[in-house]
Amino acid sequence: MKFLDQAKVYVRSGNGGAGCVSFRREKYIEYGGPDGGDGGKGGNVIIECVDGLNTLIDYRYKQHFKAETGIHGMGRNRTGAHGGDVVLKVPVGTQVFEEDNETLIADLTEIGQKVMLLKGGNGGFGNAHFKSSVNQAPRRANPGLEGEEKWIWLRLKLIADAGLVGLPNAGKSTFLATVSAAKPKIADYPFTTIHPNLGIVQIDGRSFAMADIPGLIEGAHEGTGLGDRFLGHVERTRVLLHLVDGSGQEDPGEAYRVVRGELEAYGAGLMEKPEIVALSKCDALNEDLIAEKAASLEEACGQKPLILSSASGLNVDRALRMIVRAIDKDKEDEANQVPAPEQEGWHP
Repeated sequence: MKFLDQAKVYVRSGNGGAGCVSFRREKYIEYGGPDGGDGGKGGNVIIECVDGLNTLIDYRYKQHFKAETGIHGMGRNRTGAHGGDVVLKVPVGTQVFEEDNETLIADLTEIGQKVMLLKGGNGGFGNAHFKSSVNQAPRRANPGLEGEEKWIWLRLKLIADAGLVGLPNAGKSTFLATVSAAKPKIADYPFTTIHPNLGIVQIDGRSFAMADIPGLIEGAHEGTGLGDRFLGHVERTRVLLHLVDGSGQEDPGEAYRVVRGELEAYGAGLMEKPEIVALSKCDALNEDLIAEKAASLEEACGQKPLILSSASGLNVDRALRMIVRAIDKDKEDEANQVPAPEQEGWHP
């Protein structure tokens, strides 16, 4: 298992420790009185975003996480120690959902971000807590409160600046391997890529992250093929590079429409993202075929497609520069949309 982007785990916070019933009984102490201490608080369940992780593979082999119970109170007014917290460490881009896999609890997008999922139970009061002028020898103590428990879903969405989309065998993995140090599996049959890949691309002194997801086919939003499960990894991207196989038998325009239809069915704002369309594998075509297929693709997408070949390097750098410009423009638009902070001071 190289990549795991979804896991279901059980979490439970610790019970609070029970209070103690105790009385001070010492020689020469005539009126000792109650001295039972309170119980300690149960441990919390915390999820933390850390550096150095890129999958949820750790949660394939362990699915149950329980925080420690608080220590019970003791005599001589000794309060029990708090139970230890349990911390679930996850990679950047992890989302936490309720058991229904729809209700979002937390979205962890920055290293060091922490969220308390479950709070530990409070410790019970010892009998020293209940002493008063009318009850000088209380013989009762509270038990600790029970912790909370639930099942949660962890879902990882890679944080990348650019995403590669297209039909199976459109040349996405070859392009990623050409422009980055990533080593995805490449073969001459569909669905070679069965899990997302992430690579760091450098061009003109700039670098950005690019995500390659398994290919889409018609009906992917209904579960056909590998389905649209992996489209979540391009939800956070700023630009999409749509590769259409120029050497295939199908019409490039129709291939483009199939993928765009699946993106529309998936939703999540993928249709609104900037898109760069490229006709790939053009090193295997002559000029007449390239012109014919490019015209079909241009009619379908409404823009002049980029003629691309990862094998020969044709227009690869140009595609990367177009991606960088699209990323910069999206960042600029995002900055302009942020409302200016209100000025503090007196207002009528």
